[in-house]
Amino acid sequence: MAAVTDADVERVRSLVAAIPTGSVTTYGDLAHAAGLPSPRIVGWIMRTDSADLPWHRVVPASGRPAAHLASRQLERLAAEGVPIHSGRIALRECRWTPQPMAE
Repeated sequence: MAAVTDADVERVRSLVAAIPTGSVTTYGDLAHAAGLPSPRIVGWIMRTDSADLPWHRVVPASGRPAAHLASRQLERLAAEGVPIHSGRIALRECRWTPQPMAE
């Protein structure tokens, strides 16, 4: 994995904090907007530094949450009105695409 700077972390944190209630975005969308080469870097940042953020609004491009988070994440998203069908978030109906940030 590429070296992650404090500026990278802050860009991702800022983008996650900006996700509107009732919307979701993907790890890839965040990576693109933050100028990062891989969605995996966003995943790493989210695992290590997102407890105070609306982490539940960040989902894989498949729309299916990770198994270990699924019930908690889907419950939170449903409470915000995010459309969910058979355990999958309906990205076409609620996807928020962040604007690219300057590095």
